[in-house]
Amino acid sequence: MSTPLHGTAPRRTNGESDPPRWRWCDHRRGEPAEPLVREWLSGEWSLAPEAIPLVRDARGRPRLGGALGHRDVSWSHSGEGLLMAWGEGVDLGVDLEQARPRPRALELADRFFHTAEHDWLRSLPEPDRNEAFLRLWCAKEAVVKAHGRGIAFGLDRFGLGDLDGGLGMVHADDALGGPWSVHEWAPQPGYRAAIAWRRR
Repeated sequence: MSTPLHGTAPRRTNGESDPPRWRWCDHRRGEPAEPLVREWLSGEWSLAPEAIPLVRDARGRPRLGGALGHRDVSWSHSGEGLLMAWGEGVDLGVDLEQARPRPRALELADRFFHTAEHDWLRSLPEPDRNEAFLRLWCAKEAVVKAHGRGIAFGLDRFGLGDLDGGLGMVHADDALGGPWSVHEWAPQPGYRAAIAWRRR
């Protein structure tokens, strides 16, 4: 069975409106991603790519303006892949990471992650630790992209934990806002992805 190239994040609560939509596409290293994002959004919204009011804010985060200001968009590329997502009435962020060995995972977690995440990683056997680190990194990147400050916000200011087979927010600095939803998965073999969002 082939891996889907697009989809919708799972609905998190009964009262939630449509959850974010996502798409994977092949992406050659070094090529700009925004034209591919505009092309995808053009098909989603029946607008010409150049008519989509997509700009960057002072921190470089993509934002939609004008009549589309109630929507949000995010994208991430790694290896030979590009992951794009958009949502209605949310702040959202995505991250995509190509899987590879990370021998310094515990050292990086000790330096940058919440203490509970570091403790969780330390408790895992070596074969599982690399995968768990990648899941955490991806999901945390998605959260800080959605928040708008990026890594400068501080990856140690919130903690994710394994809840019902998926990562969820278990510790959060008040400045992070929320509540947050996180969806993580493998969009293609050899890759991990995450979408994070909160209602506006």
